Amino acid sequence: MSSRTLNWSRTAKSSLVKQHLVRPNDPIAARPAQALNVRTQQVAEFSGSSENRDRLGHRAKEKLLDREFFLSLLNSASTKREAKSYLARLKASPAKSSQESTSETPKESISASLPSGVNLGSFHGASRAVYDSPVFRQDTTPTPRAQDIPERLHLALIKIATPQLLDDSVINGVAKTLSQLVRLGMACCVVVDPGKMDGSAARQTAIEQANRISAAVDDLPDSKSFRLDSTLSISERSGQLSVLSRKVLLSALRDGHVVLVPPIAYMEENPRAITVSANDAAIALTKEFAGLSVNPDPDEDPVVTVERINALQREVSLDRVIVLDPLGGIPAFKGPQSSHVFINMEQEFDQIEDELSEARSSVSENNDFSEQSTTESTYPISESNPFSKFVNRELVSPAQPTAPGKSPGAEAMTEVLDGHLENLRLAQQALTMLPSASSGIITSPQEVSHSARSPQEAASDLSAVGTRRQRNPLIHHLLTDKPLLSSSLPPGRRGVSKGNKYSALRPPVSHTTFVKRGMPLTILPNPYTKPWTAHIQPRLGLHDPSIDLPRLVTLIEDSFDRKLDVQNYLDRVNSRIAGVIVAGEYEGGAILTWETPPGVPDDGSEASAARMVPYLDKFAVLKRSQGAGGVADIVFNAMVRTCFPNGVCWRSRMDNPVNKWYFERSLGTWKLADSNWTMFWTTPGLVEDTQRFQDYEAVCRSIQPSWADKKSVID
Repeated sequence: MSSRTLNWSRTAKSSLVKQHLVRPNDPIAARPAQALNVRTQQVAEFSGSSENRDRLGHRAKEKLLDREFFLSLLNSASTKREAKSYLARLKASPAKSSQESTSETPKESISASLPSGVNLGSFHGASRAVYDSPVFRQDTTPTPRAQDIPERLHLALIKIATPQLLDDSVINGVAKTLSQLVRLGMACCVVVDPGKMDGSAARQTAIEQANRISAAVDDLPDSKSFRLDSTLSISERSGQLSVLSRKVLLSALRDGHVVLVPPIAYMEENPRAITVSANDAAIALTKEFAGLSVNPDPDEDPVVTVERINALQREVSLDRVIVLDPLGGIPAFKGPQSSHVFINMEQEFDQIEDELSEARSSVSENNDFSEQSTTESTYPISESNPFSKFVNRELVSPAQPTAPGKSPGAEAMTEVLDGHLENLRLAQQALTMLPSASSGIITSPQEVSHSARSPQEAASDLSAVGTRRQRNPLIHHLLTDKPLLSSSLPPGRRGVSKGNKYSALRPPVSHTTFVKRGMPLTILPNPYTKPWTAHIQPRLGLHDPSIDLPRLVTLIEDSFDRKLDVQNYLDRVNSRIAGVIVAGEYEGGAILTWETPPGVPDDGSEASAARMVPYLDKFAVLKRSQGAGGVADIVFNAMVRTCFPNGVCWRSRMDNPVNKWYFERSLGTWKLADSNWTMFWTTPGLVEDTQRFQDYEAVCRSIQPSWADKKSVID
């Protein structure tokens, strides 16, 4: 080929590319163009100005931040399925608004209908002046555009107690977690609690600490904060707190800011700023976000009032109420556990409040209370709770004045228990105003900060050598809506338990408390007034008026995904029922029986009653409630702690996927030979009692299923 021919072919090819008569995906034309674009970009990036180099450095920081973010995300998810589902939500691209889809001009629609790569200019279209000229149409009332209807804002209300006592590393870790929550779609409104201060000192401390947290958030890439002083107003007459401007508050939250609210309110009648309780500020914000701060006009139509409240509630969903306090989670003074992992407020609030109040009274009445006896005996989680150092350093100091007749330890423990009571009551009051799907978290800033650290920082900490990196409680709860540990796990499988002399040698365990408004729990008969024993006669029947039998049957059939032969089942269990447990509106439940081993006469004698076996006949949870809300934990805890504290047994198919859950909560298991059953029990010392063990095994082998399809499990 001559040089003239070669030059002509290059010129022709260039002309074809310029005129778009060659398709863009043609390899002959596309590859040189792509190579040229890549090379041009490389030259611009690596030999460009300092601005380009700064941009590269910013991109590198963004990549590092993204890496740490996703590592924290995956580490906080308890299962791969939870992490995968949330990552899929993150990767989903936002849908185009209706305006973008309907604003396509005729010129664009014509071009889209033509073959790819063909440019015919304005031959088939009108002139630019025609397209740019305004068009007047007569239409009905215009509908609001899609972008004018705000998306529902998912929000976490966070109270940080005494941040002035936290060092910079803890504040930075908390700020990093707040930034991650915002990136996960959870807006953050933070109330700064300066503690027990009054007047200008409290106001100055709250502003300084809000600025400190704000600076820590702003130092993170792609994070921004906003301190909002003029958030609250207070009536001098009624003393009631309210939000000054809902619009300003939500605008900053929607813009991705971490909003920091000092507990400062402005008087309505006499404009001046005063310091208010941080708990009261949190309750006022909760009321506003819940849409309950509306004062209805007596002359207004009730239907209009309801619609106005519903419109406010559709704007915001307050999903989490979080308390970050150096005290950590709520301690437990009764039972084998040292702290409450999960609290069902409907069932347990009064009981736990009484426990804390009794502990406080006992501390206050003990005048010879020493610091050592306080931290080792009365407060059982001090060795593994990061607040123990805080007590020794801040509350129990030689220079601190104490009440007459009280030791420093007693004074410190009184303040500790008061703090736990305030945190518990704050969570309860806030969740009462929110939907049942909302939840609360009570944990320490130290735990959030430690779990927010990068893997490199955690590896450099000598105290973390040989331990698994902790999951961030706030990220974990956002992904799963579950506690870090199941509340039905035996204390020995949670970590450090009370009375363990080796507890000081073990790594610190989590003391985060997960709180739900929860559901009521019905136990029949009441074990507090009528303990479940084999001697009770007459026994409870499922036809009892206090039991909704149709709903109970629906619960069993939905959980097992099988139809129950109701009459056959009633004939088998009605004379043997020890009790029934029902969670909520029949969202979960258990039927427990007293079973007589084969060959033992059921004549009501003392010898016969002594051989009876406590047996879990049915354990059911609605499918929509399985794995969420703690329904299974609530029922199981009631069974093993309240109804049958001395032990109970049950059986399960060997291929049942729930067996792992059963195995973690039982004291022992036994595969029944020549059958498809596995026996579980919570009875202490069962293996050493040969006769008792044989009775348990015989009962688990002899129970006959009562399903309508008449297909029993292959034994």
